[in-house]
Amino acid sequence: MMANSSRDPYWLASVRAEVSDHPLAQQAIEEKCATCHMPMAWFTAINQGESIAILGEGFYPEQHDLYPFAKDGVSCTLCHQIEDQNLGTQASFSGGFVIDTDAPPGQRLAYGPYEIPPGQAVVMISASGYKPLYAEHTQRSELCATCHTLVTDTLDESGSVIGQFPEQMVFLEWRHSDFAQTHACQDCHMPVATGSVRLSITGGPPRQPFYQHLFVGGNLYMSKILDRFAGDLGVTASSDQFLDTQRRTLDQLQNRTVTIQFESLQIANGELLADLVLSNQVGHKLPTGFPSRRAWVHFTIQGASGTLLFESGRPNLDGSIQGNANDLDPARYEPHYQVIDSPDQVQIYEAIFVDVNGAITTGLLKGYEYIKDNRILPAGFDKLSASPEIAVSGQALEDQDFTGGMDRLRYQVDVGSAQGPFTVTARVFYQTISYRWMENLRAFQLPETEQMAAYYDAIPNLPVLLAEITQKIGE
Repeated sequence: MMANSSRDPYWLASVRAEVSDHPLAQQAIEEKCATCHMPMAWFTAINQGESIAILGEGFYPEQHDLYPFAKDGVSCTLCHQIEDQNLGTQASFSGGFVIDTDAPPGQRLAYGPYEIPPGQAVVMISASGYKPLYAEHTQRSELCATCHTLVTDTLDESGSVIGQFPEQMVFLEWRHSDFAQTHACQDCHMPVATGSVRLSITGGPPRQPFYQHLFVGGNLYMSKILDRFAGDLGVTASSDQFLDTQRRTLDQLQNRTVTIQFESLQIANGELLADLVLSNQVGHKLPTGFPSRRAWVHFTIQGASGTLLFESGRPNLDGSIQGNANDLDPARYEPHYQVIDSPDQVQIYEAIFVDVNGAITTGLLKGYEYIKDNRILPAGFDKLSASPEIAVSGQALEDQDFTGGMDRLRYQVDVGSAQGPFTVTARVFYQTISYRWMENLRAFQLPETEQMAAYYDAIPNLPVLLAEITQKIGE
């Protein structure tokens, strides 16, 4: 996803939509987005005194000097050139990382986790133009935070800045959790290889630890689009490589993301009562990052004959969720629930925000404040002391069973005279692009949004099953 950050058709469609909504802010929008999605082209253009453009001709056609840099998104040397300046502070967020663009080739520094003897450094300089230098900050979360903590301007209808909107707060969520004391971002997203490895520089002993540059995330759906439409998007990776990425992504999502269990399951006075506990296993909110992402509970009860007696949260083939108010009506949304007793109630862990007029929106630069943020908190996250940027919003704030690391949810269902035994199943599903976000984007009917809509229609936006539990009662 990092190598293809500028090819990502959902990102391109989103940039186009934001510019369509705020045409007077086009230059600012494109510069902000290019900083982290086209950083090689962005820094080179700035250094050469050139303008930045993503849409239209931008860094295209292919004859443009910066076309290769723009197309290849985030490179190895981009991250390894980031200086240890202001990391972890507000100044470094939203693409505020510092790179020395004044140093000529052969004198630029490439920071890494190892001490490199002078003789071996000469080999790297001659081969790559970069001088290797040990730097501890390459192993810290603060490095990742420069792009994965993003504050955007809130614009009114005239394009004036009227506020700041905390769009992505992954680092601050992590810093407010127990994981800040035990794990860096790299520990989960760049897992350490077993044993030692020999560097590509000739000579020298094997080194350890070695962080595998897998950058495993949760965007399974986009990797399928990039693979299927590789020719359209200029993707150079092979299908086998995308399959490897998808395998690693599924492994991460299904084995190290969330657990689910029945704390209690009973039948009393004709009602089935199920207390469900979801436990977040990751070091940030679940889900986190770009606010189009959501997770939810699909809960079913079947009678003795297999008849479906109750269902909440069934995923539909078009990417929507059965019963979800926001998928049916862009002006409504599902609240956070403590008790679910009706099939039209769905527990969805998501971020919902409004514009300055209080209307629900998916326009990032219209975003004024969150009215719902019940994404499952990481362990140790104190919602009462959290800063406004990472606060819990909506009814989850008052839910005493919604705490750091977990959410407890009750299903209370009238089973009447139905015959047991009853089979009770709870599943946790996850999507990177919520149905409403895609439908709102589709409505722009612009080249980039229509392209993304075509890809979306060609590849079903089926959710990923994160966890599942089934139990029988009343035998």
